[in-house]
Amino acid sequence: MGSALPLGDPAPRDGLLPASAAVGASERDFGVYLHVPFCRVRCGYCDFNTYTATELRGASQHDYAGQAVAEVESAGRILRDSGVPGREAATVFFGGGTPTLLPAGDLVRMLDAVRDTWGLAAGAEVTTEANPDSVDAAYLTSLAAAGFTRVSFGMQSAVPRVLATLERTHDPERIPLVTGWARDAGLDVSLDLIYGTPGETGADWRASLEQAIGLSPNHISAYSLIVEDGTKLARQIRRGELAPVDEDTQAEYYELADELLEAAGYGWYEVSNWATDAAHRSRHNLAYWRSQDWWGVGPGAHSHVGGVRWWNVKHPSAYADRILAGDSPAAGRETLDDTTREVERVLLLTRIREGIRIDSLSPLGRREVAGLIADELVNAKAALSGTVELTRRGRLLADAVVRRLLAD
Repeated sequence: MGSALPLGDPAPRDGLLPASAAVGASERDFGVYLHVPFCRVRCGYCDFNTYTATELRGASQHDYAGQAVAEVESAGRILRDSGVPGREAATVFFGGGTPTLLPAGDLVRMLDAVRDTWGLAAGAEVTTEANPDSVDAAYLTSLAAAGFTRVSFGMQSAVPRVLATLERTHDPERIPLVTGWARDAGLDVSLDLIYGTPGETGADWRASLEQAIGLSPNHISAYSLIVEDGTKLARQIRRGELAPVDEDTQAEYYELADELLEAAGYGWYEVSNWATDAAHRSRHNLAYWRSQDWWGVGPGAHSHVGGVRWWNVKHPSAYADRILAGDSPAAGRETLDDTTREVERVLLLTRIREGIRIDSLSPLGRREVAGLIADELVNAKAALSGTVELTRRGRLLADAVVRRLLAD
């Protein structure tokens, strides 16, 4: 979730949704995303809507859980008053920032609010992101006891020099500790990696992959480093302090990741994600790619229900003011027309392993796919079976296109 809010129509103060949002809702999954916008330090490459203690300007980490709970409760009323059928949450995801900078009790309180407002579906996936230096065994045990099922650790690299360039603060030797504590608590484990950092060698990247694989997590994400305008990293590259990110090198690193992960038993299922089996894929993220419904809680959080998309005010202090006034924190929204929804459906479904049924495309779309088969974007064998499934290079291209379109 980037820090810049998109343009859109004004959102009503009461937050009510148009009648179109309710159409077909009972056939869609519902998830909840809770954004915790706090970080101990700001990493130089990060463009997410996050804040260190010196950037809060009147907002308080101590008060945040109560504000998030208030939005959850308000969201339940808004959906009900908008005629959207009630559904239990199939997935809940705490992202950031660093959610685990808050006390475990705060995260539990927020999850309890989701449970009290909508209920949790049987077997619901409940994930929190965490920095390796922000949790201990007791913290993770508390989360598991409260109903969390999964933790995603920001490992990024096993090489101290690469972590220093990214301005990550944890010691790589802590990764085996936290994954062990999470596993002992009964939590599934995902590890996030970043490749293509300036100065990272092929040997560095291989070492990171091999360490991650050796820890036997249920899930591994590998993201190419994106240099976002306005970040410290972008300024360092512009001044010549760091080498530019080389996209060809990143493509080679992606192919190495896919090769090693597949050999270790991790199946690719989304452009940047691999899992030990289908049961350990991130169901919350797959819901995004499949255009399901979710409510985003917190400053700058985005939501989507039935083709209506909206986003909250960006700064924690502005968010707190809205919540305390009893107003919707939504800053703007858009109602997608049929053409836009179809374009997004095609773009998003081509990110995942199952791809998109060719016969679900328009006649023009089917003709375009036939041309792309010869251009290495799709796997011809998969296309002949009626599904577009991307090659490794094709995945990278799809990822770049979707990231740019979503950013715009």
